[in-house]
Amino acid sequence: MPQKVVPMIHVPDVGATAKWYMSIGFKLLRQNEEDGDLNWASMSFGDSEVMFQSGGKPSTNFRREFDLYLFVENIDDLYQRFKDRVEVVEEPHDTFYAMREFIIRDINRFWITFGQPVQT
Repeated sequence: MPQKVVPMIHVPDVGATAKWYMSIGFKLLRQNEEDGDLNWASMSFGDSEVMFQSGGKPSTNFRREFDLYLFVENIDDLYQRFKDRVEVVEEPHDTFYAMREFIIRDINRFWITFGQPVQT
């Protein structure tokens, strides 16, 4: 049976986080409410999946709580869709480890890196 790793990220507000991620193209897969508040959500972006759980805190300028790295196709097209709607940390660039990447910051100030292998 294939194994799958799905990161669980603790965030201050699961509802606001899920809404922000849906605004950039993530799909809500499952959710749980407690006392009328969303306290857990599972989301996907292509083949990638992530879960958000209440009880976390946002990152600061001095410390990042969590980073996501998502492998994607058509990275330059994706960047064009995002660049005017999100906080861009790094524009698309080629790395020494043969990836083309760009980095954005989410609602909790976590970094999301989108990467695509560079054709060699």
